[in-house]
Amino acid sequence: MADVNRRIVLASRPHGEPTPAHFRMEEARAPTPKAGEVLLRNRYLSLDPYMRGRMSATKSYAKPVEIGETMVGGTVSEVVASQNPDFQPGSVVTAFGGWQDYSVSDGKGLRRLDPAAAPMTTALGILGMPGMTAYTGLLNIGRPKAGETVVVAAATGPVGSLVGQIAKLKGARAVGIAGGPEKCAFLRDELGFAAAIDHRGPDLPGALAAACPDGIDVYFENVGGAVFDAVLPLLNDFARIPVCGLVSGYSLTDLPPGPDRSPLLMRAVLTKRLHIQGFIVWDFADQESAFLTEVGGWLEEGRVKHREDIVEGLEKAPEAFVGLLKGRNFGKLLVSVS
Repeated sequence: MADVNRRIVLASRPHGEPTPAHFRMEEARAPTPKAGEVLLRNRYLSLDPYMRGRMSATKSYAKPVEIGETMVGGTVSEVVASQNPDFQPGSVVTAFGGWQDYSVSDGKGLRRLDPAAAPMTTALGILGMPGMTAYTGLLNIGRPKAGETVVVAAATGPVGSLVGQIAKLKGARAVGIAGGPEKCAFLRDELGFAAAIDHRGPDLPGALAAACPDGIDVYFENVGGAVFDAVLPLLNDFARIPVCGLVSGYSLTDLPPGPDRSPLLMRAVLTKRLHIQGFIVWDFADQESAFLTEVGGWLEEGRVKHREDIVEGLEKAPEAFVGLLKGRNFGKLLVSVS
């Protein structure tokens, strides 16, 4: 086992959009597990939009990464040394190992994986946190019904793509919003969405209205900004809006320009009796087993599909993460650590 642990730390807090310069690669001696601990070699690292919030000192649902600390992130990891009787060397687990080669865990929160049952990478995507986010947010808050129209933003991402597919399985009509013709074609041709709208096109509001002639019953919010502005006038009475993310605003340094549109929103909330609810996936932690069983079954049967975008090498993580916030990835973004 190598005794050097490469890790990527937060070098400085960004004001606006982050760049690779806000990160720094360091090397240190690999840690040694103490009694009750295991040493993990991180095989795959998940890159996710929430990490942008952890780079800021602003109060949120989770504490920020401090300057000089290793960036946080979910991992698929292999146990390489163990002082914990519950985990043997060679076991493969999901962990929160962060942006580094090795991490130490006391065993709490680790989930054993069977690489023969599904590819390891699915545990960070369709069968991991993003998949559970889609499953719990849509079914608990969106509550799609047969015949309804469900619109999802960032629809080719690991959350949005599963949202649309679950909506279809529930008998609803799925409309996806994505960036670029290739992604829109994937939604229609591979995932079977009823319509796909390019948010970079010349007339997003008009294109969305044409794709939703009967209005929108469920809008799964991942983006905010101009996409939500196009959605708002089309919302039907009693529409449900699970708010999962607002990636278009994560790097704003001030309020967006233009008039205050909050009165328009609040009027719609009142007159259309909208249900808008923000959520964090672990609000529904007790549903993890049901999620793994149901979505795992759909995946095995071929009823849901997924796409991965894998970057080779831990050193590429900062550049890949910056690209994620700009929508450059196509599918679930992962780093093959070594």
